[in-house]
Formats: sequence, C-alpha cells, structure tokens
Amino acid sequence: MGATKTEHFTEEQNELAIIAKALGHPARIAIIDYLLSVNTCICGDIVNELPLAQPTVSQHLKELKNAGLIKGNIEGNAICYCINHEAFDTLRQYFDNISKHVKNGKNNCC
Repeated sequence: MGATKTEHFTEEQNELAIIAKALGHPARIAIIDYLLSVNTCICGDIVNELPLAQPTVSQHLKELKNAGLIKGNIEGNAICYCINHEAFDTLRQYFDNISKHVKNGKNNCC
C-alpha cells in the first residue's frame, strides 16, 4: 500500500484520522474506558486493569498519547495519564455533524 499523502487533506481530516487510528484497537478503547471511569490521573494502575504485559500497555499508552487522546505528566519515576478532553471534543463535534446530516438526509438515501 502506498504512503498516505496527508498534505492533500485538511488539518481537521488528518487530525480525525489519527484519532480514529488510535481508537482502532480494543486495548486502547479499554484504556480510555478505564481512564473515564476513574476520572483522575492514573500513574501505574492501568497495567493491573488489562490482560496485557506492561510493555504492551506502554505501547498502547504511547499511541493514545501521540494521537492526543490522553495526556501524560511525569511525576517522580512514573508517568501519570489522564483524558485529553479537547481531543474528545473534536471527535464529538465530528460525529455530531455526521449525525445531523444523517438525520436531515434520511429520506434522500439511495
């Protein structure tokens, strides 16, 4: 498969694609669900919540952080993670827009 030509797309389209790709794994969804359920920054408990090895969890956290879905702050020897609300606002706005168009165009479908 060829390289993605991101320069041909808007900044918003590229940002949403990065977010969607990061959410494309069930372990990452589980991490987001866990962070939402505790509603605070978590330093080391995430590994205990998933049936995955620590290096695997770390890689998933890295992907979520690189996509901007979570924030990571260094506290001592640990990195504490929490939800980045701005990224989810972007995602919510996108899906709200889709939902609006789907509702308005229900009768015009082929």
